[in-house]
Amino acid sequence: MKKLIAALLAGLMLLSLAACGGSGNGSGNGSSGDMNVAMVTDSGDITDQSFNQTTYETAKSWCEKNGVAFNYYKPEKDTDEARNASIDQAVAAGANIILLPGYMFAASLVAQTNLYPDVKFIGLDVGEGDLCEKGVGADYDYNPANWNVGDYYNTKNTYCATYQEEISGFMAGYAAVKLGYRHLGFLGGMDVPAVRRFGYGYVQGADAAAAELGCTGDVTVEFVCGGQFFGDADITAAMDTWYNTLGVELVFACGGGIYTSAAEAAAKGGVGGKVIGVDSDQSSKIDSYAAGMTVTSAMKGLDATVNMLLTAIKDGKWGDYVGKIENLGMVSDDPSENFVQLPLETTQWADGFTKDDYLALVKDIHGGKISISNDISAMPSVSVVVNDYGSIK
Repeated sequence: MKKLIAALLAGLMLLSLAACGGSGNGSGNGSSGDMNVAMVTDSGDITDQSFNQTTYETAKSWCEKNGVAFNYYKPEKDTDEARNASIDQAVAAGANIILLPGYMFAASLVAQTNLYPDVKFIGLDVGEGDLCEKGVGADYDYNPANWNVGDYYNTKNTYCATYQEEISGFMAGYAAVKLGYRHLGFLGGMDVPAVRRFGYGYVQGADAAAAELGCTGDVTVEFVCGGQFFGDADITAAMDTWYNTLGVELVFACGGGIYTSAAEAAAKGGVGGKVIGVDSDQSSKIDSYAAGMTVTSAMKGLDATVNMLLTAIKDGKWGDYVGKIENLGMVSDDPSENFVQLPLETTQWADGFTKDDYLALVKDIHGGKISISNDISAMPSVSVVVNDYGSIK
């Protein structure tokens, strides 16, 4: 019955596409076996210098190199229904591997993975809590340990990955203080667990570096969430106050396109404000506001994850991953092999924090010498001053 419903929906979507065009954008004409890859964007697009762009560029490049058909789809609205419709479009167009970047796709995995049992779904940054929230509904107590997550989506055709954001956040905060910055800011996007983990890791990293330097009393972190993953006039005004009134030197802009507000404010008034990017190396976008504005970026290895999964499918090793929800982080003393890291080429290394210092930090974290908490139930207990303003919106 499910397959019949899927076939009917696919036929309807094909008729719809014939009538109104559709939002797919093709790349790659060959095939590797029976692979046909699609990705769907979440609330952003493929130029967001974050989750969508990294996933798109990595998948497109992999598919071109391997002769695999590839399309991406941008939903017409920022709703679960619109994202589901884009998945329907992708399946109707022949996709049998669908990349879904971001926690917003939990609802789609709950709704669509049983509908299309022959399609392989890859949820990037979608965790047990996200799936339980959408699957359980109003009765969910926000403790995934109390629920069997496999009851709410099809584990036989789905792989999900989350990331240990607290680690790359820690690295960014540690680097900032070691590089001489003493008045820091954290501008989160929506107040969701991943953003909190980035932010609380950032505070822990700043505190650890300050303790090593004996300057905990001199370091302050202003902390706020914007309430959205894009910048606007209200958020820019708040950042302008930070840079130009409070004297904040550096802001970790943690929420996709929200960096625009931090960068706009940093570029005003000749204060020489700096910014830390997130998810991917955002230096090319941020530095367009002022040369050298980006100190570093706290990155997640979406590119490594996409390459890993597509290669596994190509090599017939999908069975090693399907059904898992993995929390990806440190796997090596070699930063390039890890799923959380700082960019080696664009971080502004200096005497206070050199590339060799970073390599030593990675080794200490991977080896367990440095412990980083992923608890987001409360702000970490630290010696540096933290001013938590809640959310702008």
